[in-house]
Amino acid sequence: MIVDRRGFILENTRLQAPPHTPELRLHLADEITPIWKLTEEALAEIGLQPPFWAFAWAGGQALARYVLDRPELVAGKRVLDFASGSGIVGIAAAKAGAAQVLCADIDGFCAEAAALNAAANGVSIESTDADLLDAAPPDVDVLLVADICYEKPLAERVMAWLGAAKAAGTTVLMGDPGRSYFPRTGLTKLAEYQVPTTRELEDQEVKMTAVWTLAE
Repeated sequence: MIVDRRGFILENTRLQAPPHTPELRLHLADEITPIWKLTEEALAEIGLQPPFWAFAWAGGQALARYVLDRPELVAGKRVLDFASGSGIVGIAAAKAGAAQVLCADIDGFCAEAAALNAAANGVSIESTDADLLDAAPPDVDVLLVADICYEKPLAERVMAWLGAAKAAGTTVLMGDPGRSYFPRTGLTKLAEYQVPTTRELEDQEVKMTAVWTLAE
């Protein structure tokens, strides 16, 4: 069992700039298979999902880019980065002047990864591994979420929760490169990017990725 999560992350990643957000520096793995196997072995649990915290996925890069280019969206506001992984989107929000950033991810590694990455970028964030879907959306000004619609039950649950957040007055922004269960209705496209990635992570080396908001 991994006790020193911080040490595990530092040992199996390197500090580098995601291609679509070169002003950020994140502790990322170069290949998915070795760190995935190491994580399974260390946790003594075969069949784990990939260590999402170790990679800058296309949707997260696009949404981070959108926020960095439009700081007025988050400046002085309370921001939630949901299913945060590496924390790339929340860190972008903090860099853009958010008053408070909470990175939320049920994977216990993500809080440590996000903290390391926030420190590397000179910003402050908070983290939680609570499953926020179990309750009403928290009272924040902006809710950011990327790359979440890869399983049907999860996608349906998340979209209903995001709808409740919007109804409560929260601005909801989503980054997605066309995941299998991303909804095709009820959304408004705000921007589109060609995000460099790898065939090991995606099915293309450059992934067309969009930023969306929930339609009125």
